[in-house]
Order: sequence, then C-alpha cells, then structure tokens
Amino acid sequence: MGIELFEYDYLLRSVLAAILGSITAGIAGTYIVSRRLVFLSGGITHASFGGIGLGYFLGLNPVIGAALFGMASAAGIEYLSGRQEVKEDSAIGFLWAFGMALGIIFIYLTPGYTPDLMSYLFGSILTITNSDLIALAILSVVLIIFFLFYYRTILYISFDEGFARTFSRRVTFFKYLLIVLVSLVIVMNIRIAGVVLVLSLLTIPPNIAILFTGSYYKMIIVSVVIGLVGTLMGLAASWYLDIPTGATVIFTLVLLWVLSRIIVNIGRKNRRRRLLLNQ
Repeated sequence: MGIELFEYDYLLRSVLAAILGSITAGIAGTYIVSRRLVFLSGGITHASFGGIGLGYFLGLNPVIGAALFGMASAAGIEYLSGRQEVKEDSAIGFLWAFGMALGIIFIYLTPGYTPDLMSYLFGSILTITNSDLIALAILSVVLIIFFLFYYRTILYISFDEGFARTFSRRVTFFKYLLIVLVSLVIVMNIRIAGVVLVLSLLTIPPNIAILFTGSYYKMIIVSVVIGLVGTLMGLAASWYLDIPTGATVIFTLVLLWVLSRIIVNIGRKNRRRRLLLNQ
C-alpha cells in the first residue's frame, strides 16, 4: 500500500481521513464511554440520517444536513432528559426512530434517481473529499484546544457531575457544548464507518484504552493511537482483499479489543502466579 499511496490521491486522502478521524473519535469517544453515553450517541447517529435525507431533498450537501439534524437532536435529548419531562432512554428511542423514518421519507420524495446511500450507511473512506478533510481538520483542532483549556472541568463532568457543579457554575453549558461536539464528530466520521457502524469507531478504542490505563488523558491518547492503528490496518486489508472498508475497520478494531483482553488476562494470571510463589 506504500507505493500506491503516492500514486492515487484518493488513497492519500483516505489515510489523512484515518488520522483526523482517529483524533476526533478518540477524544469524543473517551468522553462518551466515561459518561456512559453510548446509547445516547447511537440515537444521535441514527437521528442524523434524517438530516442526510433532508439534504438530498433540498439539494444540499447531505453532511451539512446531518450535522444540523445531529446537533439539534443532541441538544433536544439533553434538554428533555435534563428537565426530566421524558426519560432519557425514551427520548433517545423517539429521535432514533424519527430520524431514520424521516430520512427514508425525504429520500423517497427526492425527485430524480434514488441516491446511493451505501457510503452513508456503511461508510466509504475512499470517497473522502478535500472539503471533508478540511472539516475534519478544523474539528480536530477545535476538540484539542477545547479539551486542553477545559480538561479539568470535562474530567469532573465525565465522572462526577455533582462535584463538577461545585467546581464550575457552567456545567450545564459545558454539557450542551460537549454533546453538540460529539454529534459533529459522529456526523463527520459517518463517511469513514457509516451510520450503522460509526458508533463502534468511537467506543471500541476507549474500551481498549480502559484495559491499560485509568488516567483520563492517557485514555484519550491511547484511544487515538488504537483508532489510528485499527483504521489504517482495516484500510490496508480492505484494499488488498477488495472488501468494504468501513466494515473492515470495525472488524479490525474488534480483533484488537479481543487481543487486548487476552493480553490483559494473561498479565493478570502471571501476576497472581508470582504472588502465590512469593507467599
């Protein structure tokens, strides 16, 4: 793949997308897993499909439609669950189904040929455009700066919201802002893994990181590295085997998680054995 990388522009764009996607997914994914927002993120992911359909119907870029719909859905879920008017899981379920249904309806109503949705449903990193890369790069910079400046507040919100409120009066504002950023990360990575699989891109690397470290900032770093390794390995495997890239990336990440679990379990058994021998 090294030689082809310099022969084809789309492969170079794919590698750059893998790097930027791993950065955004690693940072946002650590927050998602720490706050146990995986189900909420799944709701945002599927609700954003409504924005994709709306984009096609209005003749706009589907990614822009998905971003607007995803941010609105994220803010709506946070608002409803915060006021306790609707249980969070119920609100997520409503928007999950509503977004998917709305997307299908708008796509059906779109005049002309039915658009090819495979790249949005299952990902197509090989079709990443320069505008996608620019958006991912901007989002990466925003996330890095935001997490560096407000690391301690984000850390407290992730693990103990009650204590966070004694530390900062703007916890509610930060929660809204963080969930909106998460929705943007989800939407921008849909082109890499698709609506169906993008949540795994955000949650598997942090779950691997948890196995090796309990430090929040180290979790972010390890998540980014694991995501990058898994994405590049999946990209290379899909290139040589001629199979779907998004599914191959997620399959590779799952294999890395299984391998990590085996390594950790072997390490624990060896430590127990040494403790028994020393007694």
